Amino acid sequence: MSSLYAPTLKEDPAEAVLASHRLLLRAGMIRKTAAGLYSYLPLAWRSLRKIEEIIRDEMDGIGAQEILVPILTPAELWEESGRWDVYGPELMRLHDRHERKFALGPTHEETFTDLVRNELKSYKQLPVTLYQIQDKFRDEMRPRFGLMRGREFIMKDAYSFSSTQESLQECYDAEKGAYARICERTGIRALPVIADSGQIGGDTSVEFMALADAGEAALVYCDCGYAADTEAATVKVHVEEGTAGELEKVATPEVSTIEDVAKFLHVHEGATRKALALIDGDGRPVVCFVPGTHELNEVKGEHVFGNYHLMSDEELKENGLVKGFIGPKDLPAGIRAVADVSLKDSEWWLIGANEKDFHFTHAKLGRDFEIDAWVDVVTAREGDLCPTCGQPLHEARGIEVSQVFQLGTKYSEALGATFTAEDGTEQPFLMGCYGIGVSRLLAAVVEQHNDEHGIIWPVCVAPYEVEIVPLSVGDDTVWPVAKQLADSFVEAGLETVVDDRDERPGVKFADADLIGLPWQVIVGKRGVANGVAEVKNRETGERVDVALDEVAAWLVSRIAPLRQL
Repeated sequence: MSSLYAPTLKEDPAEAVLASHRLLLRAGMIRKTAAGLYSYLPLAWRSLRKIEEIIRDEMDGIGAQEILVPILTPAELWEESGRWDVYGPELMRLHDRHERKFALGPTHEETFTDLVRNELKSYKQLPVTLYQIQDKFRDEMRPRFGLMRGREFIMKDAYSFSSTQESLQECYDAEKGAYARICERTGIRALPVIADSGQIGGDTSVEFMALADAGEAALVYCDCGYAADTEAATVKVHVEEGTAGELEKVATPEVSTIEDVAKFLHVHEGATRKALALIDGDGRPVVCFVPGTHELNEVKGEHVFGNYHLMSDEELKENGLVKGFIGPKDLPAGIRAVADVSLKDSEWWLIGANEKDFHFTHAKLGRDFEIDAWVDVVTAREGDLCPTCGQPLHEARGIEVSQVFQLGTKYSEALGATFTAEDGTEQPFLMGCYGIGVSRLLAAVVEQHNDEHGIIWPVCVAPYEVEIVPLSVGDDTVWPVAKQLADSFVEAGLETVVDDRDERPGVKFADADLIGLPWQVIVGKRGVANGVAEVKNRETGERVDVALDEVAAWLVSRIAPLRQL
């Protein structure tokens, strides 16, 4: 420890909110260079290397082959794929001395596709899956939470190239299975959830969410095994039915919110309909209706309406709409009415009357108003019904640690990457894309494995396995025994650190718990006199006395079975 570069901190850094960020800083494992940029110190780097080796073992086990491509990517490839102009400001762009445009790769679909398009020519050479472990760059608008959302991070990305949909599915399933095992082997409790494919594209995607209260992503899941993030979940929303009867216009003075309407008319909020006036990506006015208990999901909304925005007060007036009193009956000419699919089977609605201070009750779909299109745009929430079994869903938060995509021909067609099929025709590759945030996985492990004293490393990814804590150093009683134990541990194959610092025992114990190696071996005068060392399990806090000549074998019997699970 006296020569280990692991400068620990006694106090929590003010900038750190998440446990992983706070503890990795305090335990001397990472240091901030600038917003979203971190250096990995020796302890963190040892854990990262173990995570990478688990990933490599699983990738090699399914026949994927490791390569390394340049981080710097010519703009021409991004322009070929069409992503140069649509990826957004997160793409780090730069020019070289000849004014050629480049990007620092946040992901490498274009580069890998370009690599194989002149090499893989026949269906006989397929399928092929290539992967790399490399730094990635994204110009995050708000880098935060330490390693969770940075501007430079370590990622393993893989890309498969197939000749048939069946082959693509096999590659996808193999990667998905490997990712589940990687989570298990690194000590992560994760759920595979149905996900939106975002800027990567493709039609099928699953992400692995490490469950954590501090996770950025919201997800819903069911005891039957269904799970999805709230941006992608297609659920059955329980909708309260309005009352039947003749259409009635009701005065609702200054009652414009869902909550106020429900209270004023003595109905459940689920019986109301929320109207969201927006301008779609083509500049057309649209009113979207969702259950009063739910919200429009931004990601789903972009899939349906393109690059939309909610109308400003001025735009509402320009389109003849009255804020807080908008309904599908008697909408001004030229405004489309769309509604979430959860309302399609609801016959009776409570709606705005498109007139200030008035609503309609007993409004009947098909009699009093029509809906132009039915869309899936609401954010799933706890209590919605599982689309698989119909039971109420649970809600949780998670950290996205990995994601798998079926890209299809999105990139191969754009880049002209083709092969000769069995029937002699030229066909575009069917591609898959598979990413794991390696540095984020490190943070997720810490997020799930800690207590009020510090980190609790699982053996499989711990920077070291054992810490020897001699209560005195340089004496003739304790120190020689501590050195002998260290030698025996190393000979037995145990990854060992000795705290040889001239510090008080309390300081050593505090740092040992903070750094969180799985086992601590405490050597003191009383124990030496009795021929034992005290061995502490960091996870459980259990302490046992073990004979000095048996400690190494005792630890090996408990540690060896847990290495990489």
